[in-house]
Amino acid sequence: MTQFLTTPEGRRIAYHLTDGQGPPVVFLGGFKSDMGGTKAVHLEAWAKAQGRAFLRFDYSGHGESSEAFTDGAIGDWCEDAFAALGLVAGKLVLVGSSMGGWISLLVARAMPERIAGLVTIAAAPDFTEDSMWAGFSDAQKTELAAGQVALPSEYGEPYIITKRLIEEGRTRLVLRDPLDLPFPVRFLQGTADVDVSREVALRLLDHATGPDMRLTLVAGADHRFSDQACLDLITTTVGDVINVGCV
Repeated sequence: MTQFLTTPEGRRIAYHLTDGQGPPVVFLGGFKSDMGGTKAVHLEAWAKAQGRAFLRFDYSGHGESSEAFTDGAIGDWCEDAFAALGLVAGKLVLVGSSMGGWISLLVARAMPERIAGLVTIAAAPDFTEDSMWAGFSDAQKTELAAGQVALPSEYGEPYIITKRLIEEGRTRLVLRDPLDLPFPVRFLQGTADVDVSREVALRLLDHATGPDMRLTLVAGADHRFSDQACLDLITTTVGDVINVGCV
C-alpha cells in the first residue's frame, strides 16, 4: 500500500517501504519516471524474497507525489530523496537509475558515512547542462529564456523543460568538482543507450575516486535496461555490493 511523508519543504512524497534486514536498498528513479517502473518493482520483489529492507518512492511532480512536474528541479528532487531516506536507519545501498544516478551521487557526496554501496543504471550526472543545454539550438535557448521549451520524447508526451530546471541544475553538478565514493560502486551501462551514451559512463568512472569502482557495459542494452537479462544483472550487482560493503 502506498504511504506518504511530508518533506520539510512541505511536499507530499509517496513511497513503498518493505521491512527486512539491512542495509536497506533504496531505489531512486529517473526523470519523469515513477516508483511503479519495471526496475523498481523487480528490485522490490527480489528484496522481499531475500528478506531485505527496500524503499522506493516518487519525487515531487512524479507518480503519486504532490506538486507539478514543471515546478521541480534537481535540488528539489534531491531534497525529496533526503526526506525519504529518513524513513530508514543505518547504512544504505543506493540504486540510482538515469537521473536517479545523479541524485544518488549527490546523496553519496553529502552523506558518505551512511552509504554501504552504490549501483547506478545508465547514470545521467549533470544531464541538464551537458545533454539538454548543450544540445539546445539558439532558437530553443531563446525560447527557454522566456520560461520553458518542449522537447520530444519517445516515452510519451513531450518533456517540458523549464528555465529553472536548467539554471538550478548548474548548482548541483557533480562532474566539475572532486567526487569521492569511499564504498563499493558499480556502474551499469547499455551500449545501445541513445539517451545516455557510454562516454558519460566512462567520464563518470574516470572522474570519481574510490577504492572499489567498476563499470559494466552491456552490449545491446538500451536506456530502459529492463529486459530479463538486465534485471537479473541489476539484482546480482546489488547483491554483490551488499556482500562486499558489509564485510
